[in-house]
Amino acid sequence: MKIIVPIKQVPETGAVKMDETTGTMIREGVEAIINPLDLYGIELAIRLREQFGGEVVTISMGPPKAEKALREAIAMGCDRGILLSDRAFAGADTWATAYALSQAIRKEGQFDLIICGERATDGDTGQVGPAIASFLDLPVASYVSKFDGCDAKAVRVHRLVEDGYEVLEVGLPAVLTVVKEVSDPRLPTLRGKQKARKAEIPVMTHEAIDADPECLGLKGSPTRVVKIHRPKVARQCTKVVAADEAAVAKAVDGLIKMLESKDLI
Repeated sequence: MKIIVPIKQVPETGAVKMDETTGTMIREGVEAIINPLDLYGIELAIRLREQFGGEVVTISMGPPKAEKALREAIAMGCDRGILLSDRAFAGADTWATAYALSQAIRKEGQFDLIICGERATDGDTGQVGPAIASFLDLPVASYVSKFDGCDAKAVRVHRLVEDGYEVLEVGLPAVLTVVKEVSDPRLPTLRGKQKARKAEIPVMTHEAIDADPECLGLKGSPTRVVKIHRPKVARQCTKVVAADEAAVAKAVDGLIKMLESKDLI
């Protein structure tokens, strides 16, 4: 079984910064990690390889430093990694990102499964996995919470929905996007880290994946961030220092009046 796992390198959650002029995320000088939700896809892929054999190929699109995320995935147990890195990819929205990834996946040839994390913590759209399926004309099961087996033609999965779970049989090859319930990501091993350090990570440009430049990067992105607004939270409050019994009584009376004024009591 050949499984492809697209992953994304994202800023640490507390370090997300936006360029208010261009509407794009500032990545330079910001500590980056593998998108936490992609780790569940990596773990499921490794478990399936352990059960059925084959290989796990992880692929990422980003600047040269995104190679670190691919090496971390190899340290966890993936067999190899591919980096898409080219100025032509810069500023891509989810549509252009999915297009580039799908073109790279075509170059990989035959495969059985593409497993994606539910969404990325920096964009929070959940669109790239289903969009890859659309570009490759493949069936997709999103929000997969449990892998229930497979044969040569199909996989059986449980899909998390608002009122419970759906049980689906999806023909192969297929795309799955997974939620946290599907697995518990393992930690990298010492042997895995040694393998990752020695691994060769091929870097592919837009020419290497036969991508149309008009469909890439900012130029090929149909969505735009036209304005960024930082909400200002202003709270008007009254501070009472209850240093004695009289002050406590006054504070209680004030609280009751405030609650009454808002029809809360």
